[in-house]
Amino acid sequence: MKKELDLKKLELSALLEVTQAINGNLTDQALYKIYHFTLLAQLQISRLGLFVLEDNWECKVNFGTNYDFKNAAALPPAITCLTEISYITDLNLDAHWSEFETVVPILQNRKILAFVLIGNSQAYYSTLGALSFVQTLSNIILVAMQNRRMARLRLAEEAIRNEIKIAREVQTMLFPKSLPNDEAVAIHASYLPHSSIGGDYYDYVPINEDQFLFCIADVSGKGVPASLLMSNFQAGLRTILRQNPNLLTVVTELNHLIYCNAIAEKFVTAFFGIYNRRTNVLSYVNAGHNSPVLLHENNTIQLLTEGCTMLGIFESLPFISVTEVPIPNKSLIMCYTDGLTEVFNTDEDEYGLENTIKFLQNYRYLPLPKLHEELLEEIKQHNQGSTNFHDDITLLSCRFK
Repeated sequence: MKKELDLKKLELSALLEVTQAINGNLTDQALYKIYHFTLLAQLQISRLGLFVLEDNWECKVNFGTNYDFKNAAALPPAITCLTEISYITDLNLDAHWSEFETVVPILQNRKILAFVLIGNSQAYYSTLGALSFVQTLSNIILVAMQNRRMARLRLAEEAIRNEIKIAREVQTMLFPKSLPNDEAVAIHASYLPHSSIGGDYYDYVPINEDQFLFCIADVSGKGVPASLLMSNFQAGLRTILRQNPNLLTVVTELNHLIYCNAIAEKFVTAFFGIYNRRTNVLSYVNAGHNSPVLLHENNTIQLLTEGCTMLGIFESLPFISVTEVPIPNKSLIMCYTDGLTEVFNTDEDEYGLENTIKFLQNYRYLPLPKLHEELLEEIKQHNQGSTNFHDDITLLSCRFK
C-alpha cells in the first residue's frame, strides 16, 4: 500500500514537472527530453520508445534498448491498428520489438497521435490500469505540442494574410487614380483579380498636351510573384516614358528590364498605345497580347495585332514594329486580358473573341462603366452564373467622341 502511495506521489510530481515545462514555452526537443527524464527518473521506466505520427511515423524518444528505433523502419501494422493498451507478446512481431513489453496508444478525439512502447518497468507499471497514467501523461504533452504547432501555423497564416493585404493595397496604388472623360476622349477600366492579388495591369499616362499613353498587360502566373513583376513593369514603364516617349524605345527597354529581372518562366504580354489628340492617330505596339478591338462607327472592326513577341522571353526582341492607325470620331477601342475570352461553360465552349465583338457591336453606345458591367454580366452567365473565374479579368475601353 505504501509503495503504491509513493508511486502516486511520483505521478503527481511527474505531472507537475511536465505541466511546468509546457507552460515554460520550451521547444519540442526540450519537451521530449523532459518527457524522457520524467519517465526514467520519476516513474522508473527504463526502456521506452515514443513513436509520433507527423508526415510519417517517427521515433522521437528512445532509451534503454539495444536496437536503435530512431533509425528503424516504420511501425508495423500490428501496432498502428491498435486503439487500446496491448502486450507485445500478443502481436507476433520481429525479434527486436521484444525489447518492449507493452504498447500504449495515445489518442485525441479518437485519432491516433502516437504510440508509447514500454519495457523493463517496475512491477506497478506492468498492469494495464497503471499504464493508463503513462497514456495520460503522454497525451498531455503531445496534445500541448500539437496545439502549439497549430498556434504557430495560425500566426504564420495571419502574417501571410497581412503581407497579401499590404501587397494588394500596393498593387491598387499602381493603377491610375483617374482616367480622362472630356470632350474628345473617355477611358474606363475594370479589374477583377482571380485571387486577392492578380497579375493584370492597366495604365494611363499623359505625355504632353496632345499625347497620352494607355496600356494593358498580363503577367504570367498569379499571386505575389506576378504582382511583384507587375510592380516592376509599372515603375519601368513610367521611368522610361519620362525619359523618352518614343514607343519603340519604351517597348525595347521594358523587354530588357523584364528579361533581366524576372524569375524563370515569367513573361509579360502587353498592348501599348500612344494617342495624339491633335492628329487623331494612334501609334501602337502589341507585345504578344490579346488583340484589342477597334470598332468603327459603321460597326466594322479592326484588330490591333501588329508589334512584337511577348516581353521578357528574349534578351533582344527578334522583331518589333510600331503601327499607326487613324482613329475616326465615334470609334471605340476595347482592350482586355485573356481572362475575358477564356471563360468556358459546361459544354467547354469558350466565350471567345467572336462573342466579345458581337457584344460590342450591340452595346457600343452604352456609357463605358455600363458597357463593362453588362459585358462582365454576360460572361458570368456564360460561366453558369458564377463569378468564380479561372483568371484575372481586366477591361480597358477608350471612346473617341
